[in-house]
Amino acid sequence: MEKKKILITGSNGLLGQKLVELLVSKAHIETVATARGGNRLPFSKGYRYVEMDITNPAAVNEVLDAERPDVLIHTAAMTNVDQCEAEKDACWKLNVTATETLVAACAKHNIFLEHVSTDFVFDGTSGPYREEDVPNPISFYGWSKYAAEKAVKSSDIEWAIARTVLVYGIAHDMSRSNIILWVKKSLEEGKGIKVVTDQFRTPTLAEDLAMGCFLIADQEAKGIYHISGKDFLTPYQMALATADYFGLDASLISPTDASTFTQPARRPPRTGFNLAKSRNVLGYEPHSFREGIAILAGQM
Repeated sequence: MEKKKILITGSNGLLGQKLVELLVSKAHIETVATARGGNRLPFSKGYRYVEMDITNPAAVNEVLDAERPDVLIHTAAMTNVDQCEAEKDACWKLNVTATETLVAACAKHNIFLEHVSTDFVFDGTSGPYREEDVPNPISFYGWSKYAAEKAVKSSDIEWAIARTVLVYGIAHDMSRSNIILWVKKSLEEGKGIKVVTDQFRTPTLAEDLAMGCFLIADQEAKGIYHISGKDFLTPYQMALATADYFGLDASLISPTDASTFTQPARRPPRTGFNLAKSRNVLGYEPHSFREGIAILAGQM
């Protein structure tokens, strides 16, 4: 099997860490991890780490010129939806301008670009969504990710877009929690929590997303792919499933609706993905939400 070199942006993030971990287990893949600042991965074998600031075009060109990967998987982004609403310039610079920089560098060096995007490109009126459905973002974060998609699609390079939904998982040195950890911690402390019943998602285990991204990169499968979990759930249902799995008191969880929370950015009410294309074309098959909780539990 011919060796394939894959370079990852955002390797310190949750998806980035899971991707590096997966790629180093594949004998035919040479892995280059990149991020801004130092390497935060908890292991150092099987890949090389190169510092790269994607908002600096000269740095991007220098690294890609030296590395010449076959595929670049672009996971780095500003993903805090409310922060994007408040800090629009910073959001645009990281999510759109940096993507345009990577597109240009990939064109120059003939690199296949796999861009990671989000269900927030949709307005959430008619999920679960298929790849052909027309985006209509309702938050600035959603707009920035849609603009990045358009930059990728309108380019002359070979590209793929991997959209995902509500990613959860445990990574080394992570600042942000996820719904499972939050519910578990709250209930263990005997705290009552309010969880919404009027938002629908197909929550995605980070390991599953990494596998989906690998399948696209390995096959250099062009086009848009929806990569998420397979269970269509509300956060309230996710909270109940978490309580059930860990044997915690579910009576502390009370149902509420999104109107009780004041958040700067609007959330699409009903997203989630139809996975038919990813299953048929890539051979992608995600875990169930309960299996995902079990995998997380084993990593705690």
